[in-house]
Amino acid sequence: MFDFEKLEVYKKAKAFNKEVLGLMKNTKSIDVVTKNQLRRASLSIVLNIAEGTGRFSKADKRHFYIMSRGSAFECVALFDVMKDETILNEEEFSQFYSKADELSRMLFKMIGNLN
Repeated sequence: MFDFEKLEVYKKAKAFNKEVLGLMKNTKSIDVVTKNQLRRASLSIVLNIAEGTGRFSKADKRHFYIMSRGSAFECVALFDVMKDETILNEEEFSQFYSKADELSRMLFKMIGNLN
């Protein structure tokens, strides 16, 4: 088993990505550019956590966790735009926002522990 597979943040990031993919599959009104960007951003959260755990120096680990957190922020911005365009309703937006916020907080702690 790889170290990242044991992390709760990794498991939550994978579940978040799966929910984002489900949203895109079930919502036909999302344009291709937004779908692609959201798919890439949500997957980037997962991949940067994994890559960060494979690094040896604290600075390298920190860099990838920062990138992962930035991708969570990117997802939130996309959800906000989708809400404004009435692609997401308020409840859907709040659910995705809450999960992204939780990931962001977990990553923030991981980053802080590497200082």
